[in-house]
Amino acid sequence: MDDLDLGILALLGADARISVAVLSRKLKVARSTIQARLERLEVSGIIAGYTVKLGEAGRQGRIRATVLLAVEPRSQPNILSRLKALAAVESIHTTTGRVDLLLQVAAQSTTALDEVLDTIGAITGVKTSESLIHLSTKMDRAV
Repeated sequence: MDDLDLGILALLGADARISVAVLSRKLKVARSTIQARLERLEVSGIIAGYTVKLGEAGRQGRIRATVLLAVEPRSQPNILSRLKALAAVESIHTTTGRVDLLLQVAAQSTTALDEVLDTIGAITGVKTSESLIHLSTKMDRAV
């Protein structure tokens, strides 16, 4: 990826609905160049899709939390399988340090979140879990 690709990704990250014409104008290159770059970024898997990022108004009524898990050695494949089956689990990341997995979860109420956290903690092989409930979002550049 070169500076043009990075510029395209930055502008799309800020507004996935931006038109090819506006991208072309802002990056000072021909529309055909932008279109070709977009196609290449899509085919190569750098751009996996275009999506909606919810703002604070769209996130109201959803309680989100980060969950830190330490797991028993060799139990991670089974734990991952069980976590992927839970609709409330939005993402799973492996980590370095004192925990093995970092989860992002969301639920419609504190009661529902509590049930999800209990379900996660009861999975065979989970040694410890720590939950950090999100209060407000001050900045979010992730898609």
